[in-house]
Amino acid sequence: MSLAQSFERAAAAIPDLADAIRPANGDPDRLLAALGPDGGARVLAWLLDHAPEDGDELALAWSETEAGAKLVLGLDEAALAKPGRKALRRVLHFLRARGLAVPKAAPKPVVAALPKLDDELGGAFLSPLDGAGARVAVLVEAQPGGGARIFELILDEGRGVLEASVYDTKRSDARRFEKRLLERERFASHPVALDSFQALVRRCAASHPADRALPRAFVEWRSKLAGAPAGAPTPGDLARTALGDEPAAERVARAAELARGREIGPWPPPDVAALRDAAERIAEAAKSKLVVSDAQRREQIDGVLREASTQAYGGASAPRTAAQLDESAWALWRQGRDDDARACLAAARALREAPDAENAVTKALLEVALAPVLRAAQEAEDQGLIVRP
Repeated sequence: MSLAQSFERAAAAIPDLADAIRPANGDPDRLLAALGPDGGARVLAWLLDHAPEDGDELALAWSETEAGAKLVLGLDEAALAKPGRKALRRVLHFLRARGLAVPKAAPKPVVAALPKLDDELGGAFLSPLDGAGARVAVLVEAQPGGGARIFELILDEGRGVLEASVYDTKRSDARRFEKRLLERERFASHPVALDSFQALVRRCAASHPADRALPRAFVEWRSKLAGAPAGAPTPGDLARTALGDEPAAERVARAAELARGREIGPWPPPDVAALRDAAERIAEAAKSKLVVSDAQRREQIDGVLREASTQAYGGASAPRTAAQLDESAWALWRQGRDDDARACLAAARALREAPDAENAVTKALLEVALAPVLRAAQEAEDQGLIVRP
C-alpha cells in the first residue's frame, strides 16, 4: 500500500485530523508541517499499528529532520498495540545503525490495577434518509484489549447496502466520532437499539440487487451487522408502537406538506422510466395546441401526476415507499416531532392498505422530483409562450 493510501485510511480513522492529512497526498514533509508534533505523533502511532510498513517509511522520512526525529523518538512504545511496538523497535534499530542517538527507555514500574470500565463508548446510530433515500448507519464497539472498532454503512431501502467500511481507532477518537454524528448540522444521527439496527440492515441487505455484489466488508461482518433475532423491530416499527399509525386524512395531508417542503423525500423511484415518461407527458401537455384553456392544461398535467405517482411510488413500489415513510417517522420522532412522525406513519399505512389508489403523499413526492419540468411548464404559461389554436 502507498503512503497516500495509508494517509487516506488514517484520515478516515482520525476524522478530526482529516483536513490536515488529506492535502499532504502522501508527502511526509507536508504532512508533518500540517499536523504539528501532537497530530503527527497520533498519525504515526496509528500507521505503526495498522500499516506497519508505511509507518516505518514515514518514521524514517521524518527522522531526516531534527523536529521529525524528536517526534519519532518521543513516541510512547507502551501505548502502541503489539504490531506498532514491533514496528517502532525496527525503526529505532535502524536509526541506531545510522548513528542516531536513541535513548533507552527506563523500565516503568508495574502496578496492579483493575481495568477501567468504559460504559460510555459504543452503540448503534442512524441518520435520517437523505433526498436520494440513503442513510448512514454506524456501529461503534469498544475492544476488550483497548481501542475501538467502527462499522460504517450506507443503506437504501431499494438499493441495498451501498457502502461498508470497518476500521479500528482509539477510544478517544471513537468518542469524538460519535459526538460529531449526534451534533452535525444536517442529517444528525440518533442512537438506536442494536437489534433494531440489525433488523434494518438485514432488510436493506435483502433488497440488494442480485446483479451487484455486496461490499466485502459487509459480507465479512454480516453476522454482527445484520444478525438481529427473529421478529426484532426495525426503527420504523419502534415509532409505530410508540405513536400509532391511524391513517387519518389530515395526517396524510400533513405528510404531503412535509414532502413538498423537502423535509422528507423525494426518494427517486426504482423505475426511473416512470419519471421520464411523466416528464415527457407534462412537456407535451404544456405545448399542446389541443388544450384551449389554462385550466384544462393544468388539469391535464395534474392527471399525469396522479397517474404517474402511483406508478412511481405506489403499486409494486409501495412497500419500499412505505418503509421510507416509516423510517422518516422514526427520525422525526427522535427529533421530538411526534405529530409529523404520526403523519408519516399514517401515510405509510394508507399506502400499504391501498397501494394502487391515489395518494396525496406519492403525488407530492413526484411533484418535487419533477419540479424543474413543472416549473418550466408554469413559466411558459406565465410568459404567454404557449400558442393557442
